[in-house]
Amino acid sequence: MRFKGLDLNLLVVLDVLLERQNVTRAAEQLNTTQPAISAALRRLRDHFGDMLLAQNGKQMLPTAYALALREPLRALLSDANALVSIQAGFEPATSRRNFRIMASDFVASAILGEWFPGVRKIAPDISFTVSPPGDASLGLLDSGELDLFISPQQFLSAMHPARLLFEDRHVVAGWSENPLIREPVTRQTLVASKFIAAQIGRDRRSFAADELAECGITMRIAMGAAYFSIVADLLESTDCLAIIPERYARRAARHRPIAWQPLPVPIAPLHECVQYHRTRAEDPGLKWLIGNLMDSIGQSDSGATD
Repeated sequence: MRFKGLDLNLLVVLDVLLERQNVTRAAEQLNTTQPAISAALRRLRDHFGDMLLAQNGKQMLPTAYALALREPLRALLSDANALVSIQAGFEPATSRRNFRIMASDFVASAILGEWFPGVRKIAPDISFTVSPPGDASLGLLDSGELDLFISPQQFLSAMHPARLLFEDRHVVAGWSENPLIREPVTRQTLVASKFIAAQIGRDRRSFAADELAECGITMRIAMGAAYFSIVADLLESTDCLAIIPERYARRAARHRPIAWQPLPVPIAPLHECVQYHRTRAEDPGLKWLIGNLMDSIGQSDSGATD
């Protein structure tokens, strides 16, 4: 397809060339020949009136003009990829669609784990791929490789729409035989205790430690865990406490000897949101998925308060 005289397929070649900076490697990635990539580069140079990439030994270095094109080019290809993924209609009972979801292990366990059995009954052939968040999360969302990104509000992209999925308060939890959790937990208890804390991300930050610091309490961490899902396991048979979302505490207490109480100090609630690519706002499959997930959470919350 041509647009204003340019074969739009050449933009895919340009994107790969700017990434690989080598004609041979670009040809390998695009599963074509080196002469075909060289010919595409000549056509791109003619259209834009710029060298775009200049030979420097075995590497080709992008010109200043090419560098200026890179971000709008990626945005254009990302939008195109997301756009062509939208389905015209959606019937959950017969669909064989695979939804790609990125969510923390807390959300996967406490939210998706509660929701999945119900959705299997009404959409038996739909499949789901759930992956953990990481440094590349927003890039995968931008490129259209994710259908849903479920994340605390502060980690969302400003480029795409999002909706509040649920709000959760934090509670203090411990082994059910721990004397500290069998009595009302006070501020003094928190000051004197040691904790097992979820420390997420490359910088090993603990949300609970940051929030307690705002209350003038230094969290003394006996063990840091890279995953929420093992915190409850680590509490067993210890005198340690943990500050975790209430939904996770409720689910853990059903399967493990864990008890929990409200926190004696104010900590900001967790605002967990669901985000999707801006070109998929009208995707009927995503609308169904988000609506079904929110209905499930609402029913779970209603049952928990009955």
